[in-house]
Amino acid sequence: MVRNDDPDFWRRARRHLVRYGGTFAPVIIERAEGSFVYDADGRKILDFTSGQMSAILGHGHHEIAAVVAHHVGRLDHLFSGMLSRPVVDLATELARLAPGGLERTLLLTTGAEANEAALRMAKLATGGWEVVSFAQSWHGMTAGAASATYSAGRKGYGPAPTGSFAIPAPNAYRPAFEKDGALDWRTELDYAFALIDRQSTGNLAAFLAEPILSSGGIIELPPGYLAALKRKCSERGMLLILDEAQTGIGRTGLMFACERDGVVPDILTLSKTLGAGLPLAAVMTTPEIEDLCHDRGFLFYTTHVSDPLPAAVGLKVLEIVQRDGLVARAEEVGARLAARLRGLQQRFACIGDVRGSGLLQGVELVADRATKVPAPELGDAVTRRCLELGLSMNIVQLPGMGGVFRIAPPLTATDDEIDLGVSILERALETCL
Repeated sequence: MVRNDDPDFWRRARRHLVRYGGTFAPVIIERAEGSFVYDADGRKILDFTSGQMSAILGHGHHEIAAVVAHHVGRLDHLFSGMLSRPVVDLATELARLAPGGLERTLLLTTGAEANEAALRMAKLATGGWEVVSFAQSWHGMTAGAASATYSAGRKGYGPAPTGSFAIPAPNAYRPAFEKDGALDWRTELDYAFALIDRQSTGNLAAFLAEPILSSGGIIELPPGYLAALKRKCSERGMLLILDEAQTGIGRTGLMFACERDGVVPDILTLSKTLGAGLPLAAVMTTPEIEDLCHDRGFLFYTTHVSDPLPAAVGLKVLEIVQRDGLVARAEEVGARLAARLRGLQQRFACIGDVRGSGLLQGVELVADRATKVPAPELGDAVTRRCLELGLSMNIVQLPGMGGVFRIAPPLTATDDEIDLGVSILERALETCL
């Protein structure tokens, strides 16, 4: 019987795979179903990150499988200059659901690709080329998206494009600016843009932001921040691009996280959750911006632009999320998850902060709650112990922060599965302290 410690598997993995970041978990995953993955030892492992924060319907959803099977056999991939009904139908449904006048959609494959297209649009529409994002952002690994990514991957690759700027993320747990003992994000934002204005050559094109910075440690933008940010952009003739790769399609308890603040971005990008784990991304913008870009020769031909198979999947994802009330379910179950995590915080002094929205929650571990000194070794140890106990967790370690668990179960997760995950985390903390 082949097991997780299969020496041939790991020998071939070491010999033939490019290591693309971090280390591989010491398990061989054989299959996945619902909220669980199953390893070569036959163990059932609860997936508390929905794969790569994407599988909002869990693994192997039977309706998604049926759509894939149908379109693989009937209509899968086309020349980029051809259109199909799934593509137009998905664009129509996204226009119906999206806030404001975001009525035009470009369908692509990954979040990085979507952000790349959005940045090209913003530069073409404004005539500028300077891009601002948060200092703890993650927008992808392609050239333009990577130049706006500051949480990791900056060193060793040469200079980023000229005009790549960053401002501080408004971290309520570790505030850089304080007033009356709380984060003073307004002063921080004013100061940040005063610095941007001094550095800019007058060619600002876009601000690229996540409503909740996920790889940055689950930092949620405070109420009112997005509206203030949109004003800063409008005053400078730059576009606001919101990257809702992880917050879109219901995860935060709203279809789109920007709806909390009533803010409509100039461009909205979706990925991860839109395909429920399959490669699908979208760029949405207004008719005015799309018309302007088209008139100026916007070009974004890619191999899988407007492919019918992933478009059909996205259409089915939207149907299931709405039909099964999964947006409200994310809010309800997210409140249960947050309450259970805050209960752990009361018990374990190493939990410095619990934050997030809906089914995107963060738990920051510290060595000392009073000083907020990071505890990277503890975070790594708890992660390993969770996996041993049957729970897949993801922790991000960033300079100046404690390790932050990113918790994002499927929207289909049951109450029992949420409770199981928190209980395993509790056991892991008990054994690692």
